[in-house]
Amino acid sequence: MRFKDKVALITGGNYGIGRGIALQMVREGANVAIVARNEQRGAQVVAEISESGGNGEFFKAELSSEETVIGMIDAVIEHFGRLDIVVNNAGCGSQNCGIEAADPPGPRWANFRGANLDSTYFVSAHSLPHLAKCEDSSIVNISSTATFHGNWGLYGVAKSGVEALTRSFAAEAAPLGIRVNCISPGWIGTGEDADSAAAGTEDGEWSLPPSLLNRMGTPEEIATTVAFLASKEASFITGQTIVVDGGLTIIDYPSIPTLDKVGHRLYSHSPKK
Repeated sequence: MRFKDKVALITGGNYGIGRGIALQMVREGANVAIVARNEQRGAQVVAEISESGGNGEFFKAELSSEETVIGMIDAVIEHFGRLDIVVNNAGCGSQNCGIEAADPPGPRWANFRGANLDSTYFVSAHSLPHLAKCEDSSIVNISSTATFHGNWGLYGVAKSGVEALTRSFAAEAAPLGIRVNCISPGWIGTGEDADSAAAGTEDGEWSLPPSLLNRMGTPEEIATTVAFLASKEASFITGQTIVVDGGLTIIDYPSIPTLDKVGHRLYSHSPKK
């Protein structure tokens, strides 16, 4: 119960890694604000939390809009009365960012930047005054091992920005008693689509293993790392990015077939005329 009576705000907390983080924080005593766009999924996670005896609430928000983020944080404070922990997990990758082959560079970059980098910046910036009122407050950002690989295109660029933002905010927030860290996940099994993308083959066989451990990670394995970084056990850690990838980044990117499948959504290609 490391987070008893604390309030944790988790963006993208209605699915996959975010859902795993929300449930982990509840198990450790936190009251949880789940922020996302999909109300149905949000309601399902809130129901899970309630069934486990925890306290959770869903807040719908488009996090690439600063005005919407301000309103969302005000609503969280009005509902819970405080804010101790922020987990910036929301984002989108090449599979789900809505990028089409005919999209010009500007909209491509706006989509990746807004969902991954702008959202992290806006939520962090507008949370700082509230976090500063609490002891042992913390921000944990979620990046990606895509930052190591050029073949993830603009998604990797945006997530690299999240890691740079982590270091900048750590310096800014330290005098306020707030620690800021980041987690860089490798392949994490969050559902059929993600598993298929990692495999990169139609029959589900690995073209190369997704980690040195010959398996994908789980949302729970990211969630327990988040809980550590947000806890007093990590009281002397700030401005750091921790890679949780089963050793993936010390070998090589696992799937050329994946690149062949989604490559047109990754880069700033101008539409063909």
